[in-house]
Amino acid sequence: MSGIRKIPGYLWSGQLGCHDTDGQLISCKGSGQDAEFRRGIPWPEKRFLIEGGVVRDRLTNLLWLRDANVAGFPLTWRETFEYVREMNHASHLGFDDWRVPNRRELLSLMSFQACKPALPENHPFRNLFSCWCWTSTTASIALSHAWYIHMEGARMFYGGKDQSYLLWPLRGDGSDLLAASGQKACYDHQGREIACAGSGHDGEFQYGAAWPEPRFHSRGETIDDRLSRLCWMRSADLTGAAVTWSEALAAIDQLNQQQRERRWRLPGITELESLVDCSQWGPALPRQSPFDQVREGYWSSTTSLFEPEWAWALYLEKGAVGVGQKSGRHFHVWAVCDSED
Repeated sequence: MSGIRKIPGYLWSGQLGCHDTDGQLISCKGSGQDAEFRRGIPWPEKRFLIEGGVVRDRLTNLLWLRDANVAGFPLTWRETFEYVREMNHASHLGFDDWRVPNRRELLSLMSFQACKPALPENHPFRNLFSCWCWTSTTASIALSHAWYIHMEGARMFYGGKDQSYLLWPLRGDGSDLLAASGQKACYDHQGREIACAGSGHDGEFQYGAAWPEPRFHSRGETIDDRLSRLCWMRSADLTGAAVTWSEALAAIDQLNQQQRERRWRLPGITELESLVDCSQWGPALPRQSPFDQVREGYWSSTTSLFEPEWAWALYLEKGAVGVGQKSGRHFHVWAVCDSED
């Protein structure tokens, strides 16, 4: 894929294949799945460029340490920032602007077409472990916790800042393709609010594209997100109850038969995650968002390549990205389409 869009939004998930409820590969045509539509900012054909001990991601222009486990051992959240300060003091590899990635920056490396590790094919990184990696973004639902991502399958959840996980530093003044996380305050390892200056936390830098004001534009029963260029149904519960994954896809198909002026789809996981405001929880949506019937969790159209009989879901109450078994009635349905603007 080439021809990267230069306006912010959400990245393509990387998923190329479609799977049924049992995890078997099927044709994507007419499936309604992520890999049929392949929406999002596409990846360049040669995505990574090695620059000594640093790797430039040509999609986001962020600069990642090629060694994905520079510390050599797990660190607590507070220790990760101390370690990065020492890296900068010592001008590690000749640079003094290393930092801990925020939630969307670390997620941008993930490929939902891969597992063990969940990184794009032919990536150049070294010392990758099937372990959680810290981000600089505090979990608003529990301020003594922070977001982390698992390198094995790309799950994103939060853990206590006193626990120990891996550090994968990066450089760069953020990416103008990735939306800012929404987090503007900073919190220490005990969850107490602190001054952001010098903390190295997400709230200090607030890197990423700024959200438009206002972000959402109402068109009656539909809502345009002016950040992602997606159009969402105002009602965030198409089926009125939790359904299986196949029932979710069937509900979208029925909606398209009823409303032929738009092509609705079950959102891919990167489309769903683009809604998250990391300063909020219960739900993790921007304040004063105009949606109705918001539920706790939503199916995506993206299969988990780690376990293809499972699919990705957004736990919107928390803002977490996880999975659910396709055969179970675990999640709700929120229809999306491309904005007409």
